[in-house]
Amino acid sequence: MRFTVAITAALLVVSAGCASSKKSEFPPYDPGPTFGDLQAALAPPAEGEQVLVVRAAKVFVLDDADTILAPGMVVVRDGKIAALGPPCEVPAELECHVFEAGWVTPGLIDLHSHVQTGGWGDINDMVLPINAEFRTSPSIRPGNPNVRRALAAGVTTLFGIPGSGTSMSGFGVLYKTKNEDSTYEEAVFADPGGLKVAQDSNPQRGAGDFGASRAALAWILTDVNRRAVAANAQGRRELALANLQKVHAKELPVLIHTAGSEGVANTARMWRRTFPTRSVLSHGSFDGWKAAAYVAESDMPVNNGPRTIDFVSSREGRVVGMAAEYTAAGVPDFSLNTDAGVIPQEEFFLQGSMAARYGAHDYQMLRALTIHPARAFGIDDRLGSLEVGKDADLAVFDGDPLDPRSRVEAVWIDGELEYDRVRDGQRF
Repeated sequence: MRFTVAITAALLVVSAGCASSKKSEFPPYDPGPTFGDLQAALAPPAEGEQVLVVRAAKVFVLDDADTILAPGMVVVRDGKIAALGPPCEVPAELECHVFEAGWVTPGLIDLHSHVQTGGWGDINDMVLPINAEFRTSPSIRPGNPNVRRALAAGVTTLFGIPGSGTSMSGFGVLYKTKNEDSTYEEAVFADPGGLKVAQDSNPQRGAGDFGASRAALAWILTDVNRRAVAANAQGRRELALANLQKVHAKELPVLIHTAGSEGVANTARMWRRTFPTRSVLSHGSFDGWKAAAYVAESDMPVNNGPRTIDFVSSREGRVVGMAAEYTAAGVPDFSLNTDAGVIPQEEFFLQGSMAARYGAHDYQMLRALTIHPARAFGIDDRLGSLEVGKDADLAVFDGDPLDPRSRVEAVWIDGELEYDRVRDGQRF
């Protein structure tokens, strides 16, 4: 096993393990909770096995108990989280990274992103208003420059989706922001990862078909959904609707672009009440927050962004923080997005910062960047929190992750050090 030694104000990587002279620099702490078998997790590695220890001033577990270890330690074995707990002595032969002032969080997850090609153009098929068979998978470029900047901001998982030019845009993929030397198979972990629908505004078409009005868009979507439901009921598979049939069988999630109070209410009605699906309402912007109570009653998660404030549409005489309104209404698993490149992917954390600035609870906005999108999309069995058995996707900040003055010191994905600020430099 090869080790490197690099000392900065925020980072100490020691080949001699965490049992070093730096141990005394941690402030006194009360024994906190331990998750997993620490003794077994710290056992010497078998031949070819990777064991990694990350120790920091704070570890945000983001579990249901809202556990924060201060200070804390995460032990990783072969790309999975093996144990967590208060810092303890670590065998000298184990790779150990110490961040004296670091705050460790799960990797950030953005469910609405368009940077998978490496450019700023969108992926659309504008011939038909319904594209249930369309895919973004051929456009994925792992580790492209936009993805590498996102990685350096602690973003580890993206849902790469088509644009909003048509009512049913097609299926996107869930992929990790690994570096440019990764293959498609190494980066992508769900293909298809889910359906992208554009129900309001953008897809209203002037091409002479039946999609020029909001009512017509609703008819088009209702019709294709009914056909998919009927195919499931009859036990047959239609090639052009095969993945849409999986959406209605709740095997795949669906993300619906919608905005404005009417659009938000219509989306909740269609995708939660008329057609019960694993659906997430994306955007919800302009005065969409005024339908928050109805969305909450429909038990529908909201993925808000890139606009997170309203001061024009509603004319309330104030700047309305949408996150504060949606969460106060009781919307489940509220999350945020960048719609990158509308907002640069590396500024994902800033969505949480501004949402908190305009009235939302700052810790809940950290959840909105991590465990909430994971739960809303059904990938929380492996992502979104630092729990035993989950993927070892960790981001280390040198302070509050929502503070624009903080920077990312290191990012691990599946237990591999994909970004090290000392090694790779500040990317943005």
